[in-house]
Amino acid sequence: MTMSTPRVTLSTTSVYPESTVQGIACAADLGFDGIELMVGIDGISADIDRVEEAARANDITVTSVHAPCLLVTPTVWGGQPWPRLEKACEAARRFGARTVVVHPPFRWQRDYAAGFEEGVARLEADPRNVAAGVRIAVENMYPWRTPVGRFLAYAPDWDPSERSYSHLTLDLSHAATAQCSALDLVQRWGERLTHIHLTDGSGSFRDEHLMPGQGGQHAWQVVREAVQGGFRGDVVLEVNTRRLSGPRERRVALSRSLVETRQAIADALACTTRTDGD
Repeated sequence: MTMSTPRVTLSTTSVYPESTVQGIACAADLGFDGIELMVGIDGISADIDRVEEAARANDITVTSVHAPCLLVTPTVWGGQPWPRLEKACEAARRFGARTVVVHPPFRWQRDYAAGFEEGVARLEADPRNVAAGVRIAVENMYPWRTPVGRFLAYAPDWDPSERSYSHLTLDLSHAATAQCSALDLVQRWGERLTHIHLTDGSGSFRDEHLMPGQGGQHAWQVVREAVQGGFRGDVVLEVNTRRLSGPRERRVALSRSLVETRQAIADALACTTRTDGD
């Protein structure tokens, strides 16, 4: 039986404070299977023409698009949430990317939050997205922890598990910040698990985005469990490397994680093949 292999890709935010173009070149140089474009990390990331040109020059594909939905990207692509998500889908279609990642709305985005579930379903059903195979994968977030307690910043929920979304993105750092288990989410989500942001966290109130294996989320086990359960989406290395000494050390760390991720996938596929053979 021929079995598809999940791709291992690199988020352009993983080389920050280097630029989007440098992130694209880094992914190509290290042999990643593609890139996830984090829109808003710099001006170039929001310029589809320039991103496409950089990807073509480095002979690498934009395999997913992270819509601009961070607190630091409020005015990217016009600042209104639905047009921004529509623009992310347009970019994905142009790149040939199959996944658009989006966060749940902030609670203060009341109109956007009130119609978010229905709006995501409507966009996925857009004939242009259906024809291009574009899926909108909603990402798990976390309650904000403050000295006076938890603040529920996302609506309709920071945890997409009980919502109607067809496709979900699992972020291990966000799971750690929420003090929940990514392994549990793999089991709960089943076939809805579409996309993985491979990173890690210690359980701190900070969204740490550690290198996989440096925190408490059992990153390699998450990859193996997901693949053994049938996951064939993209595993995206989305990590914070700002504390590393510079580009050379950053590339060594990213290369090591690429090798380890591919090994975890290969181990899981081998185990699945043996099980099927039995």
